[in-house]
Amino acid sequence: QVQLLESGGGLVQAGGSLRLSCLASGITSSIRDMGWYRQTAGNQRELVARISRPGATTYADAVSGRFIISRDNTKITVTLQMNSLKPEDTGVYYCKMTRNGRDFWGQGTQVTVSS
Repeated sequence: QVQLLESGGGLVQAGGSLRLSCLASGITSSIRDMGWYRQTAGNQRELVARISRPGATTYADAVSGRFIISRDNTKITVTLQMNSLKPEDTGVYYCKMTRNGRDFWGQGTQVTVSS
């Protein structure tokens, strides 16, 4: 089993920045993809960004150029640096890690961007 603990959410004004972190514990060997997803009001959970073990990244069009995903394979963490935040970025952000074809999710952290 893999347990994920997210931190770093909160309230910020539009144009501001937040940094989300996700730490894995438990059986963390062979974790491959890491990513961040979000669920905004009235919408399904969607991909924000993901990063492969070698470091290849994918971003949703809505966040490309504003958000940066990174990972530390030694500490088994994934971080999302969110810049130039917009009110439409408001939602619950979830960390996901994949190990041996199985997905593990964090509990979610609230991000609120005020206009």
